[in-house]
Amino acid sequence: MRGRVLADGIANGTALVLEQPLSLWGGIDPATGSIIDVRHPQLGRSVTGRVLVMGAVRGSSSSSSILAEAVRAGFAPAAILLGEPDLILAVGAAVAEELYGIRLPVVQLPPAELKTIPDGAPVSVGEGGEVTVG
Repeated sequence: MRGRVLADGIANGTALVLEQPLSLWGGIDPATGSIIDVRHPQLGRSVTGRVLVMGAVRGSSSSSSILAEAVRAGFAPAAILLGEPDLILAVGAAVAEELYGIRLPVVQLPPAELKTIPDGAPVSVGEGGEVTVG
């Protein structure tokens, strides 16, 4: 699969497919990588080192700072795959690269392709938005 690059980079990890949208602000703890939104069905799961797969996000402009802080602390996802574009997460990835020299790819895939990624599958994200599952 090839998606629209919102933040370029290379990453490998196990897919964490979220059942519902998530705002990173108030949704994850950047100091642990755990989902802390008490209304989210995957409360307590860790995003650390995972390829986070989300059809959509619940927006907050503060999500960019939470993502950058999670990168700094070493508890960020390896990559983020989205069904809808989210420039706030792209900004967070750009800030993390600028401040900490760490690239976190953010790629938008067509929703039908995104839905083919099973939870727990190995996923590779390459330069230019290439996504390989399995």
